[in-house]
Amino acid sequence: MIPQRISLITIGAKNLPALRSFYQRLVWEETEISSDQYAVFKTAGVLLSLFPIEELAKDAGIPVEEAAKSGFSGITLAINVDKKEDVDHAIELVREAGGTILREPSDAFWGGRTSYFTDPENNCWELAWNPDSVFDERGAMISF
Repeated sequence: MIPQRISLITIGAKNLPALRSFYQRLVWEETEISSDQYAVFKTAGVLLSLFPIEELAKDAGIPVEEAAKSGFSGITLAINVDKKEDVDHAIELVREAGGTILREPSDAFWGGRTSYFTDPENNCWELAWNPDSVFDERGAMISF
């Protein structure tokens, strides 16, 4: 089973410091890991992250030069799972349901496990396990 939740929305930023500054001027609270290379803002229900668009495409397994042609919007939705092995199980469910796997499950440089897929309308999703994720009683991720 894949948890029925969206944990994180990532916007691929063309100018991350400028985009981060915009959200700061809205007086949105950032997490302690935020920087001009990767920023995360707390919202009601999900976390909003900003990541350079080229790095986001690369992380999703989309060659940067093909990102625009492939219909990649520069936005990914993430489902964070509870256990490392859940990433592998969930991606098999996605495969069986007809999703397109962009990046097979693999261990991430930041200590978790991740995989990317697109749904039938080419919306880009990440399945991830982060050992530092904290969820509230409803299953919403409140920090990592």
